[in-house]
Order: sequence, then structure tokens, then C-alpha cells
Amino acid sequence: MEKSNQYDLIVTIVNKNQSEVVVEASKQAGAEGGTIVFGRGTGVREQAKLFGITIEPEKELILTLIKRDLTETVLDSIIAKADLNKPGKGIAFVLDVEKVVGINH
Repeated sequence: MEKSNQYDLIVTIVNKNQSEVVVEASKQAGAEGGTIVFGRGTGVREQAKLFGITIEPEKELILTLIKRDLTETVLDSIIAKADLNKPGKGIAFVLDVEKVVGINH
């Protein structure tokens, strides 16, 4: 187990079918990839109706483990390419990673 504060986790949540944009933006900025998890939104803006039936909005959550010295570059790339500065496009946030297991390079 690598105990270190040299890694961050960028968590990005976007609408369905937008995860590839985030992963490609991450890779172009120096990340090696990401993990995509599927979910659904529950926020006020997420409530949509079709013929009076509430539609559950599908979301994609992308987890990108990154060396801390690349965090700003990768996050800026995600923001720009996924249009996260526009309303309704998604959110991203960064978490400090205290311990890492399984990184073999």
C-alpha cells in the first residue's frame, strides 16, 4: 500500500453518453484513463416529465485517479471539453487521496 498525498481523485458527473468526452479530455491532458460508473440524478433540475410520467435522468460518473502535479491540467481540460461552465452540463470536484493500492508503474 502506497501511503502518500501525491494523488488526487477527480470525480466528474455528466449526463448519459457524455463520459467519453470526459475520458478523452483527461487522456489528452496526461491522465491514463478513468473508471465510468452509471447512476441517476435526483436534483431539482433533474425532474423531467413525458406525458405526465417522471423520467429518471441517467448520469455517468467518471473517476480519474491522477498524480497531484497533473490535477489542475486534467481538470481544466475536462471543464473545457465537457462544457462544465455551462448550466446543466455536469459537475466536477477533486478529493485528496490518502492511500493507494494497486498502482504498478
